[in-house]
Amino acid sequence: MPNNFEFWKKQHDSDLLEKFNNSQEGLLWLKIKSITRKSIITDFTEKYGYTLNETAIGKQFKELYKILSPNLDKSHTELDKFIFSKNIEQLDELDTEYLVNELYKLKHFDWGGDYQNALDKYLVKRYVKENQSYDWLKSKIDTDIHQAVQGYVLCSWYNHWSSILIEHIFKSHKIILPTIGQIKNVDFFLNGIPFDLKVTYLPTNFIKTQRKNAGLKPELTFLKQRARELNIQFDNKESDSNLYYQLTEKMKDKGNNLGLNTLKEIKDFRLDLIKKIKTNPLLIAKNLYEEQGEMRFGAENRIFLILIDKSDFDNSWKLKRNIELLKPKIYDYLDSFSKKKIDDFKLNFYKKGNPSQFPKEYKVLTDVLVIEKELLKFKK
Repeated sequence: MPNNFEFWKKQHDSDLLEKFNNSQEGLLWLKIKSITRKSIITDFTEKYGYTLNETAIGKQFKELYKILSPNLDKSHTELDKFIFSKNIEQLDELDTEYLVNELYKLKHFDWGGDYQNALDKYLVKRYVKENQSYDWLKSKIDTDIHQAVQGYVLCSWYNHWSSILIEHIFKSHKIILPTIGQIKNVDFFLNGIPFDLKVTYLPTNFIKTQRKNAGLKPELTFLKQRARELNIQFDNKESDSNLYYQLTEKMKDKGNNLGLNTLKEIKDFRLDLIKKIKTNPLLIAKNLYEEQGEMRFGAENRIFLILIDKSDFDNSWKLKRNIELLKPKIYDYLDSFSKKKIDDFKLNFYKKGNPSQFPKEYKVLTDVLVIEKELLKFKK
């Protein structure tokens, strides 16, 4: 017996997307949801001669699913053709040259505080709940608070539009069937599989875990140890990110063998780690799923795009706008996607935390694309 509209709605609303994988009914539901925008759904029904009696968009979604589900092959063919045509229109609307030029105007990627996606909580905790002085608060508005808000807005702007740029590259490839309207946890379909695209960098917690597995101390602990041996002064009250930056810069400036070898050891481990995840991509995918924060937790299928500047890991953020590097690498990946085996995508993971609180095992399909900017080599 085929599953009905409410079944698929419940699966989607509950973030239980496993049943959508290669289910023609489930994929039909997602594709219709993709075009469930007032003008778009009207264009589709007029193009293929369907009549909807409902006027509310949510009810039209359900009515169209009921109309299309009895003949899945015909319905998928019509939807795919329609979505491809609409995608061409949407791709033409984005001026990529202008967008890339604008993204290159950002010189520094600095959130302005250790909060990233929780600016409101950071401001309330730092300047509201821990302070009773009105005059002190006023004195911080044009300095610390201004810097925090400016950093947050600029970094958020950069992440948003660089992600749009990267999605545009994926959606311009011939094997991608994109979503037209936004769907929670689905950006496009690859070989009949719904995927969400996540762009990230080499995670610090992953590096820490892999160093521990290799019997090595965390990078910052290692840097502090060597700094003491080199009589390099540092303040332990600094945030980890600030302290890491200060110690690496001081070691570069000191220029002796012990300091430079320390930095080389850290870098060499990372470079070996990159080779390791390219051989076994599910290793880092598991980390990225399990280390999600509570607010952003999801168990949808994902393509992870990991950007790495091998000359300067801290500046890997710049690669999000490097379309000359990104486009050919993404296209090469998609060109060979059909050769991949579905079993290579299967990953089981548990939500991080107390096992008694999060006992559920999640099953997803996932893959990892690592794009590297190679070490700089100058011609003599």
